[in-house]
Parts: sequence; C-alpha cells; structure tokens
Amino acid sequence: MTPTIRSSLVHPGVAAALAAAALFGAGTPMAKQLLGTVDPWLLAGLLYLGSGIGLALWRLLTRAEPVKLPADQRVWLAGAVFAGGVLGPLLLMFGLSRMPASGASLLLNAEGVFTALLAWFVFKENFDRRIALGMVAIVAGALVLSWPGEARIGEAWPALAVLGACAAWAVDNNLTRKVALADATWVASIKGLVAGSVNLALGLAIGASLPPAPWLAGALLLGLGAYGVSLTLFVVALRHLGTARTGAYFSVAPFFGAALAVAWLGEPVTPALLVAGALMAAGVWLHLTERHAHAHAHQAEEHDHEHEHDVHHQHEHAEGPVAGRHSHPHRHEPLTHTHEHFPDAHHRHSH
Repeated sequence: MTPTIRSSLVHPGVAAALAAAALFGAGTPMAKQLLGTVDPWLLAGLLYLGSGIGLALWRLLTRAEPVKLPADQRVWLAGAVFAGGVLGPLLLMFGLSRMPASGASLLLNAEGVFTALLAWFVFKENFDRRIALGMVAIVAGALVLSWPGEARIGEAWPALAVLGACAAWAVDNNLTRKVALADATWVASIKGLVAGSVNLALGLAIGASLPPAPWLAGALLLGLGAYGVSLTLFVVALRHLGTARTGAYFSVAPFFGAALAVAWLGEPVTPALLVAGALMAAGVWLHLTERHAHAHAHQAEEHDHEHEHDVHHQHEHAEGPVAGRHSHPHRHEPLTHTHEHFPDAHHRHSH
C-alpha cells in the first residue's frame, strides 16, 4: 500500500465513511435472517427505531451535552428529516407495492448518483474528473451486484416513485451536511426516531404485526449498529469530506454485505461479485489518491462545534491554553493559505 493511500485511509472522514458503509452493508445479510419472521416494512421501522432509541439512551448514559442548533440550521435538519424519514419511505412503499422487486433493486442505486449531482450542481461542491470517474465506477459496481439477470420495471409511476424516494434521500444527505458540525450522535438519533416512527406506523397500517420479543429485540439491536452507529459515522464523514465523496464511499456498502454473505451464510463467490469488487475498488482508489490543493480564502465566520487548535482554529481561551478536542462558540478570522483539503465544513469555497 502506497503512503498516499495509507494516509488517506487513516483520514478521519475516509475512515468514518468506509466504516459506515461496512456496518450498513453487514446489516443486510443479518436483516435477511429476520425477514422470515418480521414483515419487511415493519423491519425497516424497527431498525430505524432501534437506531434512534439506542443513540438517545447512549447520550443519556454518557450525559452528553444538550445540542442547541442555531436557528438558521434548524430548517436544514427539519428538511433532512422530512425528506429522508417521511417522504422517502412513503414514496418507496408506493413504488415497491406496485412494481417487481428486480427493477426496484436496480433503481435504488440512483440514490448515490442523485446525492452527488445535487452536491455538485446545486450545493456547488467542488469535483474534478477523477472524482466523477470514481463515482461512476462505484455506482457501476453496485449495479452489477444488484442486477438480477432479468430486470422488470413494470409501470412508469411506481418506478418514478422509487426514483423519487432516491431523490428524497439525496436531499436528506445534502441537507444533513448543513448540520454535520453538530453532535453526530444527536443528529443520528433524531433522524432514527423520526424515520423509525414513520416506517413502523406504515408497517402497522398495512396490516403487519409486531414479532415475538426475541426477534423484536434482535431487530432493535441490529438497527443500533447497522443504522445508528453507521449513520453517526456517516455524519462525521460529511463533516470532513463533503456530501458527494461521503456518498461515494458509502455506496460500497452492498459489497460489504455481499462479502459477509459469502463468509457467514456460505453463499457462492460469483463472477458478478468479483466484477463489482473490482469496479468498486477502482472507484475507491481514485478517491483515495485524490490530491486537491490551491490558494483559497476563508472569510470571517462565527460558529460552535467540536474542534482542536489547528491551522484553522487559532484562538485564545480566557482560562489559558486548552489541549485536545473541545467545543465552544468561536470566531474564524479571515485567512488565505494553500494546503490539501476536502470540501469539508471549512472549505466550501468556489473554484
């Protein structure tokens, strides 16, 4: 492994994004074991709810500081929760109930594409040919993995509903970036509680019933890991990498799930898995070897988030020097310099 790739892998944003993908992907074959007993839509609600409840309890037990979002950020979080926790599931339920599963599984790959397109062309996140090619390779790998041999889409409106769900989750991802400097466990718990409640209510509304207690507990615990911890890491990655790059790394989740299915469930290693793995590896390599540096200007800004005193945080404390990570309202003075960077919370400048 080259020093360049090694240094990228230990970058907090890259490590968080890949860990989030691994946890989410690994949850798929585990959830498959529950599907024989738990209704699919109800299971989605229990997984999200396990995420929200588990993280809320974690924050209570660790006495986490209450989060007070600035007024201008509350609308972003509300929009993300509505798009990803309410509108997305509703559209997906409508689509899945009226179209073949083979076509739906392929259409769901559009989420990563929509996420990147919104980040690049609406929210003006920088990208270059290398990043675009990497995204294409990763999405191509996901398409290979989900290709059923013969995909049937059915009528147009259900297919459009599934694509609408993907667009809603893409909006969710981009809006969540706006609040990514807030405590990641808090953001993930709010989204989990809302999405879990909506999905659970939808499942019960279509006639599903709660499973026996052991299966119920298993679904909630699986949700805490595969959704709660994963979403927390996803928010951390958004903070460091921006939306499109985080979405690209997260898109390798199906490969982690397929690899675990081979190792744990004894499923065969197929040509599709090998091709998908190669495409995704190429895409991740393109992203890991990205080097973006130029002279850029930071405008004066005041905000509150967890940080340590680095080149972007050179301020004094009344009580004297403070070491390690800490959180408080602080001001960034205007600064112009050159260094390698990602489109993170402090590098949203135009090019």
